[in-house]
This record gives sequence, structure tokens and C-alpha cells, in this order.
Amino acid sequence: MDKEAFEQAKVKVLLGRYEQHGFGTLQEKSVHSVMKLYYEPNPDYHEVPIEGYIADIYTGSRIIEIQNGNFNRLRDKLETFLPLYKVMVVFPIPHNRWLVWMDKQSGELSPRRKSPIKGSIYSAFPELYKIKKYLTHPNLSFAFPLIDMDEYRVRDARDKAWKKRGTRYDRMPLELHDEIRIERKEDFIQVIPIELENSFTVKEFAKAAHIHNELAQITLHILYSMKLIDRIGKRGREYLYEVSEVS
Repeated sequence: MDKEAFEQAKVKVLLGRYEQHGFGTLQEKSVHSVMKLYYEPNPDYHEVPIEGYIADIYTGSRIIEIQNGNFNRLRDKLETFLPLYKVMVVFPIPHNRWLVWMDKQSGELSPRRKSPIKGSIYSAFPELYKIKKYLTHPNLSFAFPLIDMDEYRVRDARDKAWKKRGTRYDRMPLELHDEIRIERKEDFIQVIPIELENSFTVKEFAKAAHIHNELAQITLHILYSMKLIDRIGKRGREYLYEVSEVS
């Protein structure tokens, strides 16, 4: 983690001094732009055509794909890139998040309101599930930057209960809180809280990780599919898990 480099990338984007290169940049959002400059300051390596796709970053030695969500769109790229190149997928995670609502007609902004939800590495697992078949590939690695950010939403719709909702317009990065790197599949073991006993259930994992049971279940499903944990029996109606000896 390099907080100074992050600040430099953020300032370049926010002050508009970063001249974007290549394809598809008109729809690019602030977090994506900052992440590209953070992981590769030289824009000549951005938006590079390769193997019929556009790589966010290609340095000559590896490809870096920055994904803000919807990992379904990564499948075809990974299928093509992984047999040929080292690929790092970057998934920025909102750590502390402040919501700002913008009126569609007037452009007026609401006061900032801090979200009670704090992001963590576990926030990535619903997306990782979508590319589960590639997670053990030796050419694949991950970076999960935890970023404090403002999220701007436009009030442009109402749900069936006539409560206001809206569309996310942009996310403005504020500070790099932490960065978690996964260089090989065994590095995913770090998501298992150290205070857990040798064996644990989904509910015990959820409590130790401070996440809800559904997210804990997805996380353990992925670790189990990667053969990083084993099922060793049951406690009541719940499966018991333990870290695999081969991990």
C-alpha cells in the first residue's frame, strides 16, 4: 500500500490533469480512473488492445483489470488472458462511505450522510463467486484496496412503496485505508479470523468475521470449492469446517 501514490493519482483525476487515452473512457468513473493511475502512473500502458479485448492496464509483463462490480463481464477476458498472461484483478471496496443525494432537476446536493455499512475483504466474495472456476489458476492474483469514499446518487425514481431511491452517479475516492493482496490461492486463508477454533460453523464464522450469515456462507463455499477448507462433520444441523492440511 502506497498512500502517497494514491493521493497523487486522486489529485490528478480530481483536478482534471489526467488526459485519458484509448477506448471507452467517456463512461469511466472517478474510482476507476484513480485506480488506473495508482497501479500504473504511465497512461501509455492504459486501455491497451490485446487478444481481441481492451485491457485496463498492460505493462508488457502482466495485465491489470480494474473491476468495480459485475464480475460476470470478466469471464471471457479471463478465459482468454489467463493461459497467456499474468492477470491481476483489482476490486476497490468502499471502507467508509458517505452518501450524497443529487436532485435530478436542480442539481442540489444533500448533506453527506455516513453509511452504517463498513466494507471489508468479505464484500468481494459475492463477486468472486461469479468467477469461481478461475480462482485457483496460477496466473491470477487480486488486489482489494479498501477506500473511504463519497458516493453520489441521483434521485430519479420511486419504488413501489413510493419511497425515493436513485441511481449511483459516481464515487469519489477520499483515502486509501488498506490494501489486501492475494498472490496465490493459499492467501485466501487470511480471511479466516484467527480467533476461531480449529473447527467452526457458518454462524461461528459469521460472528467472528462480523458479517451476516449469507455472506459467511458464500465465503466458506468458495474456500471449500478451492479445497482450502474441509467439511469434517456436523454440529447439530450445521456443517463443521476446518482449514485443509494441504493449504
